[in-house]
Amino acid sequence: MKQYISTRNACKLCTPLGACLAYKGIEGCVPVIHGSQGCATYIRRYMISHFREPVDIASSNFDESATIFGGKENCHKAINNVVAQYKPKILAVTTTCLSETIGDDVQQFMNEYIQHSKLEKLPVFVAASTPSYQGSHADGFHQAVLAAVSGLSKKKTQGVHVNIFPGMFSPADLRYIKDVFNAFGVGYIMLPDYSETLDGSSWEEYKHIPDGGTTLAEIEGTGDAKVSLQFGKVFNKAGKTGGKSIQTAATLLHDKFGIEEKTLPWPLGVEACDQFFAQVSSISGGEVPLAFRAERGRLIDAYADGHKYIFGKKAVIYGEEDLVIAFYRFLSEIGMDVSIVASGGKSGMLKTAIAEIAGNRPMPLVMDDTDFEDIASAASGRGIDILIGHSKGYYISRKLGVPLVRIGFPVHDRLGGQRIRHIGYEGTNELFERIVNAVIEGAQNKSEIGYKYM
Repeated sequence: MKQYISTRNACKLCTPLGACLAYKGIEGCVPVIHGSQGCATYIRRYMISHFREPVDIASSNFDESATIFGGKENCHKAINNVVAQYKPKILAVTTTCLSETIGDDVQQFMNEYIQHSKLEKLPVFVAASTPSYQGSHADGFHQAVLAAVSGLSKKKTQGVHVNIFPGMFSPADLRYIKDVFNAFGVGYIMLPDYSETLDGSSWEEYKHIPDGGTTLAEIEGTGDAKVSLQFGKVFNKAGKTGGKSIQTAATLLHDKFGIEEKTLPWPLGVEACDQFFAQVSSISGGEVPLAFRAERGRLIDAYADGHKYIFGKKAVIYGEEDLVIAFYRFLSEIGMDVSIVASGGKSGMLKTAIAEIAGNRPMPLVMDDTDFEDIASAASGRGIDILIGHSKGYYISRKLGVPLVRIGFPVHDRLGGQRIRHIGYEGTNELFERIVNAVIEGAQNKSEIGYKYM
């Protein structure tokens, strides 16, 4: 009989955090946490320490009476305060474990507020259901994007632009995707787009709502697109979680407006990048610009220069499911031996996705719905050479005495987490060299002679 123990150090973050990240990529949007003040404080702390930017997130601030009698009054007070102080274009509510457990109907609360409000101008309202007991921060991210598209997209005319629904990319990744489409001359709407709101320039005066983000008109315009591109493996039309088909913004627009839907892997590594550029080239009808072909050539050259240092080295990768799937493909491509692939996500699709990539190669240990203590136990005694993941796994690398290459979210103990590029030929090149150098440094530090030449 299988024994179940409590999670000791989760390898995931809370669902409303992911929703707030997506909402921060919408122009003029203020996220509101419908739940306790502690939830909003936790989310602000994690986002600020990663992005190094001010992050305002409101809360309906549940107390004991709201927990017992319902949080409608708190929700309406929170909306009043946000509208008065921030004057947002969009007010986006995300639920928590507490409000979901007591059965609060946030959409009804917002409808009643709109019906009885005496204000001349109200923001547009969006709501996402994001209890943490039903998922991870990655689930919350996709639920928020789905909620925005579901509530705001419209069909006016048949457009020629492309909808881009990225995964939990960094601001640097989002800028790279936009640069690619601009270079091809392809019009696009990206949702969300926090490339400026969470990685902007310094201000002379504080701004309650940072500049940038996907506009309301653009979200409405997702219903007019020629095609929708979504990045990832876990969230697609064929995927199933708990026996239910997963719906994304792209699948909704396909079902609602007949917009063609295409799902691509994260463009990390030569193979996945080639697939991405081939898709954009097909959409545009033009060839891949010379600048990107040169990037590819430099990446191949880097592989040739560095493969001997990392070939056969044993790695552990952890993080969001789509991220670890992308990194497993990339590390396999450069000849590393991935011993463990771990995630706190529980879509049930991780092992299948890894098996598809592995093909005839030996399967790594795949750990989903896991925590860091289990990862640490599994990694012990395997002769691991390197860990690849975010800052929360640092203590494992310290315990094993191996380097950690920081990727994904959150990166709390280094500067520049928001500017890490995880995609594209150049992003792959940067990551490849970081991994090679980390392995070399690890060997160098353990060497008795401390050699100074590779």
